[in-house]
Amino acid sequence: MPTSSASTPESAKAPGGGGVQSLERAFDLLERMADAGGEVGLSELSATSGLPLPTIHRLMRTLVACGYVRQQPNRRYALGPRLIRLGESASRLLGTWARPYLARLVEETGETANMALLDGDEIVYVAQVPSKHSMRMFTEVGRRVLPHSTGVGKALLSAVPDGEVRALLGRTGMPAATDRTITTPEGFLAALAEVREQGYAVDDNEQEIGVRCLAVCVPDSPTAAAISISGPAGRVTEDATEKIVPVLQQVAIELSRSLASSGA
Repeated sequence: MPTSSASTPESAKAPGGGGVQSLERAFDLLERMADAGGEVGLSELSATSGLPLPTIHRLMRTLVACGYVRQQPNRRYALGPRLIRLGESASRLLGTWARPYLARLVEETGETANMALLDGDEIVYVAQVPSKHSMRMFTEVGRRVLPHSTGVGKALLSAVPDGEVRALLGRTGMPAATDRTITTPEGFLAALAEVREQGYAVDDNEQEIGVRCLAVCVPDSPTAAAISISGPAGRVTEDATEKIVPVLQQVAIELSRSLASSGA
């Protein structure tokens, strides 16, 4: 996490000194590149960051030498391949940090709890704590699924502009996992509008017959994340939903605070 100027020694903040300020600026540029889609020009970075071009050029040259940025043939800069390993490791750690909160969900709801991320166009499950019931849901950590048929997918895509959602669905297609799966972009966008309105997402027999899933986003997560509970439709009823959703939302808030305080 960036160090505040109040606690940073002046010598470390000196321009060109290679201290904390340079690190803060370098990470800020990487985040701005990610926000811009992964590829930018120096003038764009200068306009959005307010830094002078010579400073940006010096920082980018260092990031290129380290492999965290690469310069394209068109002279623009793109996020580099060395970031992939860091991101994969951070994703695994995110699941580790989440496990105590998922365990609490299991204790309070009695159902299996999951955490998932949106990785490219797919949902990837990064953590799970199983229910203590003999009849329970099991999703392998690391499993990848398409987002349109999952509660976590709906929760995560509810924060994405409709145009980007349409583009994603165009790339992945919308195959039916069950006869309850939403298979049209219009139907899915309507479902996302409902998620935004009610504050949680439901997978009602859409990924697997006989299984219901309730999901919410983790607010202000360092990477878009959602947590969910899943169980037999006979247990995760409408009445149970009214009791479970507030617990899900509270645990998501507490997990968000934990990630922020840990510097994740």
